[in-house]
Amino acid sequence: MNLELRVVIADDSALLRSGVARLLTDEGMEVVAEAENPGALLDAVATHRPDLAIIDVRLPPSYTNEGIHAALELRRRYPQVALLVLSQYVEEQSAGELLASSPRGVGYLLKDRVTDVEEFVETVRRVAGGGTALDPEVVAHLVAAGRSPGRKRLDRLSPREIDVLALMAEGLSNGAIARRLFITERAVEKHIRSLFPKLDLPPGEQEHHRRVLAVLHYLEATAGAPAVKTEDRAW
Repeated sequence: MNLELRVVIADDSALLRSGVARLLTDEGMEVVAEAENPGALLDAVATHRPDLAIIDVRLPPSYTNEGIHAALELRRRYPQVALLVLSQYVEEQSAGELLASSPRGVGYLLKDRVTDVEEFVETVRRVAGGGTALDPEVVAHLVAAGRSPGRKRLDRLSPREIDVLALMAEGLSNGAIARRLFITERAVEKHIRSLFPKLDLPPGEQEHHRRVLAVLHYLEATAGAPAVKTEDRAW
C-alpha cells in the first residue's frame, strides 16, 4: 500500500492518539510521530516535516488552549504543514488568528461532532491537500465575534462583488480571482475594498482579518452545509 500522507498527531490521551493513528494507517497514511504536549509536537514537526499535524486544543500543562497556540507557532515556522485542530469548544480569538495567518490547509473541528469516520478521513485528506474544513459552529462563533451582517448586508453587494467574495470563499488568491472573472487584479482589489464597508468591516481592522471575516460572513449567509469545504487553493 502506498503511503500518501505523513501525519503527526498531538493529544494528551494515549488512547485517542493510538485510535486516530490506527485509523489513518488503515487508510494508507503514515503517522510519523505522536506527541502529548506542545514541545513534543514542535520537535516532531521539526524532525519529520509532515504533510499534516492533527492537534488537540487542550494540551498540558494547563489543558486550555496550548494546542492552538502550538498550531499558530507551527504555521509561523512551517507554513507548508497543514493543520487540523480538534477541540471540545470554540476559542474564537485563537481560531480567528489561525485562519487569518493563512486559511490554506487549516481545519477546526469540534470533537463531539466528529461522528462519521469516512467524513473525518476525507477531511484529513482535504486539509492536507490545502483545503479548509470548519465546523459550522466554529463559523457561527467567528462570525458572531465579527458582527455578522446576515443576509441583508450581503444583499448590499453588487453582483460583481458577490462574484469576487464567492471566489474568495473558495480560497482563490486575487490573481486567481482575476483570471477566473477575466478582469484585472487591480479591479479585484478595488471590488474587495468596496465590499468591506458594505459588510460593516471598518478600515481599522487589519486587511487579512477583514478578508477572513468577509468570507465567514458569506459562508454563514449562503451555506447551511455540514461543514465549510474549500478546495485546494490559497487565499
